[in-house]
Amino acid sequence: MREIVIRENESGQRLDKFLAKYMALAPKSFFYKMMRKKNITLNGKKAQGKEQLKQGDVVKLFLSDETVEKFRPKQTVYARKELDILYEDRHTLFVNKPAGMLSQKAKPSDQSLVEYLTAYLLESRQLTEEELRTFHPSVCNRLDRNTSGIVAAGKTLAALQTLSAMFRERSVRKYYLCLVYGVVSGEKKIRAFLTKDGRTNRVTVERKKGTPNSGADISDGKESFIETEYRALRTDGEVTLMEVHLITGKTHQIRAHLAAEGYPIIGDYKYGNRDVNDIFRRKYGLTSQLLHSYRLCFPECEGELAELSGKEIKAPVPELFRKICADRGVM
Repeated sequence: MREIVIRENESGQRLDKFLAKYMALAPKSFFYKMMRKKNITLNGKKAQGKEQLKQGDVVKLFLSDETVEKFRPKQTVYARKELDILYEDRHTLFVNKPAGMLSQKAKPSDQSLVEYLTAYLLESRQLTEEELRTFHPSVCNRLDRNTSGIVAAGKTLAALQTLSAMFRERSVRKYYLCLVYGVVSGEKKIRAFLTKDGRTNRVTVERKKGTPNSGADISDGKESFIETEYRALRTDGEVTLMEVHLITGKTHQIRAHLAAEGYPIIGDYKYGNRDVNDIFRRKYGLTSQLLHSYRLCFPECEGELAELSGKEIKAPVPELFRKICADRGVM
């Protein structure tokens, strides 16, 4: 018999979901059969699987150790990488992601910020190998591989769920810095409709709904309303440093939306000006777009996120980004 006491990171989920993580190789039918036969119980009583677990609940498995271990996969070895941690409390962590690092895996062989975060929590003993079988820390927002800046992560299940919901509901204000080709003045809120082509991982932006770009092969075919606000900070008469408030948060939104307005981000070969990008590549060795998530502003928060209430988190501008802006006299 094996007794499992539900910990903080495991609470808030259904019993059947928990069991599917604890014995990930077992078919779901196995759990329901064992619960019907009372070989799996919750707090000493027969369970159905839909019960919501609370911290301190006791799950008993009246199964042999051989059976349990047969259904448990081998633990993953997580690569260690130094992280630039901007802020951390008991529930959350904010990292300044460099350009070139994935926020999450794109394919099984990838190493991403999620894996580096997991290694950090294991090494600092904030998470155990056993806890990792039923709870995986993760990021709550994602940045493109070649976009730098703030990525938020949940270290507990409750914080992960709540913080992710705040990003979805747009109660966290997200600000970016970018260097664009073109002269921009003042500030403006722009709205459009975005359609993603899943095969090419490219989006098309149109000002009016239902007016796809001529010749575009849109495999997903789903339009999303997007809203972006920008403010010009300084220009040298050719390029402009801008602050962008990302109101909605769709794939490649800032890059594609600004390019559609005639202000492509420097270094962005997917949506930008290749000739201009080539000049900056030759002069500075620039290999990624000059787009940086530099500021998050939080509303009043309660519960697990109380320590974030009213807080502003900032990420310093990458060295190459700062050097280019300084050379152009816009920073």
